[in-house]
Amino acid sequence: MLTLTEIAENPLRLARRLKAHDGPELVFRPLTKADTGHLAGFLGALSSASRRFSTFDGYDRAAAQELCDAIARYDKLRLVLEEVPSNRIVGLLELSLALTPADIARYRVAGIRLAETTDCRFGPTLADDYQGRGVGTLVCPLVAEVVRLLGRTRIILWGGVRADNPRAIRYYEKNGFRPVGSFTEADGSLSLDMMLDLSPLPDPSGP
Repeated sequence: MLTLTEIAENPLRLARRLKAHDGPELVFRPLTKADTGHLAGFLGALSSASRRFSTFDGYDRAAAQELCDAIARYDKLRLVLEEVPSNRIVGLLELSLALTPADIARYRVAGIRLAETTDCRFGPTLADDYQGRGVGTLVCPLVAEVVRLLGRTRIILWGGVRADNPRAIRYYEKNGFRPVGSFTEADGSLSLDMMLDLSPLPDPSGP
């Protein structure tokens, strides 16, 4: 099982190349401390609509610096999608190995007991010009691979998904997430909890 410290010491072990259907080649890899400038550009370019669906505390260089400084210091692994050869960051994919009391309580109501030994939280954000182009579906198996390497078998959505974001809901459903329940945000809007179970299915030919 990989640790966050081991990943920070050798981020290339998780690096993968992929080709979008209608764009340049991309590199999927962990965020590094050298990414502050490119990450600031990514955050600053997000539209107001994208920011509404994201989980970041800020969208400037200070916010980018904080994310880079946090590498291997807490419970989070952040992965980026980087264009080749421009080195532009076009996606930030966040994994958290810690669960919040609110997550645990909501899922318990739905009959699911969460545990930090098996579960993690996931929150993806793509640059506006990469949304709706199938990139998220290309990345999902890579995220699942990383989650397994971290020793987790289930993924829940980081903060859920807004009920008024049908494109995101379709994306999650297409990639195996199932609805678990719903909850009301602080602003009165509705969000959905969804989960992806990576546990191997039983062999139908087995006993």
